[in-house]
Amino acid sequence: MADIYNFSAGPAVLPHPVLVRARDELLDWQGSGMSVMEMSHRGKEFVSIAAQAEADLRELMGISSDYHVLFLQGGATSQFAMVPMNLLRDRQQADYFNTGAWSKKAIGEAKRYCTVNVAASSESTKFTTIPPRDTWKLDPSAAYVHYTPNETIGGVEFDWIPVTGEVPLVADMSSTILSRPLEVSRFGLIYAGAQKNIGPAGLTVVIVRKDLVGETLAGTPSMFDYQQHADNGSMLNTPPTYGWYLAGLVFQWLKEQGGLEAMALINQRKAGKLYAAIDASEFYQCPVDVECRSRMNVPFTLADASLDADFLAGAKAAGLLSLKGHRSVGGMRASIYNAMPEAGVAALVDFMKEFERTRG
Repeated sequence: MADIYNFSAGPAVLPHPVLVRARDELLDWQGSGMSVMEMSHRGKEFVSIAAQAEADLRELMGISSDYHVLFLQGGATSQFAMVPMNLLRDRQQADYFNTGAWSKKAIGEAKRYCTVNVAASSESTKFTTIPPRDTWKLDPSAAYVHYTPNETIGGVEFDWIPVTGEVPLVADMSSTILSRPLEVSRFGLIYAGAQKNIGPAGLTVVIVRKDLVGETLAGTPSMFDYQQHADNGSMLNTPPTYGWYLAGLVFQWLKEQGGLEAMALINQRKAGKLYAAIDASEFYQCPVDVECRSRMNVPFTLADASLDADFLAGAKAAGLLSLKGHRSVGGMRASIYNAMPEAGVAALVDFMKEFERTRG
């Protein structure tokens, strides 16, 4: 079978060795006689899987004991509500950065629970840049500051961590988590849907500083209370056990690759090669400002949009899948998460050059 490279933004490509191991353990996990899908989440077998996954994630990211690590359901979208429900406490306002589609969704949901101060926005530039720091209007009395370090749809990424003083910083890291080392201590809360860099859809990881939980808004359901999840080891109800198991395999794979420092170098090479091909061409263009281009999601357009369908059909025939851009922005998008091998990016660049030569 010819090599197939999946550039989907999510659910996204998983490391091949992880899939092979999951296949080999599918019917019988380590001599237990059970598939992980069949195990009780409170049985010793799965409890050991869960504990190892958390330990490996803490090691990879350098997460201290000052933080809870929660494995939840509901996707990052549920976190748009859970964050204000848990972090507002006695305050009425939160600051949000508006840098793309996912920021806008988070803002819309937060407005159901508090006054949202949009401290910075790049909507006027169609979300192709990060707002200049001298335009920010942060409120020191805000309950927290929320931002999206990497906008999956628009391909805009913060290459640095905003400074928010004593106000807790909250980040939706769904499409950038584990792609490079991170100073977790700079954050009050980090959340991420799993289906991009962690594992399959259905699992959401939340890393939250312990002093920020325990005071939810009145009427908050138990399932939306971080403290309840922490008190129950992320097993307040039956968790997505197989997704948790696969995430644990991904964490082990990352350690085998050399950890996040090694992944950062690989990801920089992949993104650098793809952006270099785009910038060297008059046929392709990336709409995002150079200084804030994403390493994970690379949007680009063709000089002649009428060729989009032919480009996608040719790419598919060449084994390059899921390159169509999001419907809200059009064009193309190559998502090159941790599990995308460098060979996949090289194959895409070769196809782009050949398509330009024959159709440009």
